[in-house]
Amino acid sequence: MLWYLIPAGLLAVQSVWSLADGYRFLRLVRRDRRHRRTSQHPRAAVVVPCKGLTKDLRRNAPLFLNLDYPCYQIIFVVASECDPAYGFLFQLIEESAQGSPSGRQCRIVVAGYSEANGAKVNNLLAGVAAADPDCEIVAFGDMDARPEKDWLKCLVAPVANRSATVSTGYRWYLPSAGFGSRLRAAWDTSIATMMGDHGHNFAWGGSMAVRVEDFNRLGIAERYWQNTVSDDYALTRAVRDAGGEIRFVSRCLVASEGDCSVGEFWRWSTRQIVITRVYAPRYWYLGLASYSLYAITFLWGLGALILAGLPIVSKIALCSFLAFIVLLGVAKGWLREITAREIFPDERSSLDRYGGCYWQLAPLVPWVMLLNFAVAGFLRRIEWCGTVYELRSAHELKVVGK
Repeated sequence: MLWYLIPAGLLAVQSVWSLADGYRFLRLVRRDRRHRRTSQHPRAAVVVPCKGLTKDLRRNAPLFLNLDYPCYQIIFVVASECDPAYGFLFQLIEESAQGSPSGRQCRIVVAGYSEANGAKVNNLLAGVAAADPDCEIVAFGDMDARPEKDWLKCLVAPVANRSATVSTGYRWYLPSAGFGSRLRAAWDTSIATMMGDHGHNFAWGGSMAVRVEDFNRLGIAERYWQNTVSDDYALTRAVRDAGGEIRFVSRCLVASEGDCSVGEFWRWSTRQIVITRVYAPRYWYLGLASYSLYAITFLWGLGALILAGLPIVSKIALCSFLAFIVLLGVAKGWLREITAREIFPDERSSLDRYGGCYWQLAPLVPWVMLLNFAVAGFLRRIEWCGTVYELRSAHELKVVGK
């Protein structure tokens, strides 16, 4: 059992550090909510790719039309006029034209289809190309992420004052009644709380902004957004190659909601890790090592309790250690529930009913993560919004079928 002390010690340090990191994230959220926003509001273009007439589209598209920002252009992008989203967006823009805020312009861009890029990246490229020449900032949103009224002001601030190359938020899944939805919320917020006031943030495509001059200077469209499905990892790589900074803005955490089955969650979560494996392999290796350490230590400890003839004192100590590790994970999940309540006070009723999933399912998340990371080591095909892609490398992509 002496050898067991090595992984046990490493896991204890990792777990304590993780809990401290969860508290750090909560303090960051609280600090940023008290922070005064910048008075700089350069003209911005907001590019939002769309596909299908989904519940998210109906709910969130009007929010992008009514952001609290003095002068911006909203660009919805679809692949085809035959997409049901096109007709809905066209009617929405027509209906909102009379009462539209001064300084806000809207348009719909039809991007077409690409055999070289993922559909989302192709839409983003078309959207950026359609931005007005006088726009100084280009921001990106997702239709399944709900922006708050001040989302654009908060997102623009770090790049408007040139203190960062790219600013980013992240999604925060709110749970609903289904087990798949609650597991997704617990799973994804474990990634969200990795972001912070440090130098190893990554951009997230549903809530990010960059100065147009930096977008062009870094060659995002020509170099990094070619032959890829990953807009955000590619942008992250571009910023790091240039020695720039990605600033996380906790006020730009955006709510995502909706039910999903366990099968839908598994396919979605595995796709996220496969994309990470291809476009950010360092994160994949670190994640695989971290969750493997967790699993090995637990399975070794349980095996020793069952099979080894340990003295009763040793068994009590081992059980106490394993329970301690689980409780640290539960405590960090509890911090995530507190964070969710502070970020989304209007969701109090829903969080009262389902918010406990952040800590109740915390013991399950590392095992699901380990399976995701292990499977991603062998998969190179993903399905995204009805299109199948083969990710041959970070610079080579094949569209297998639609």
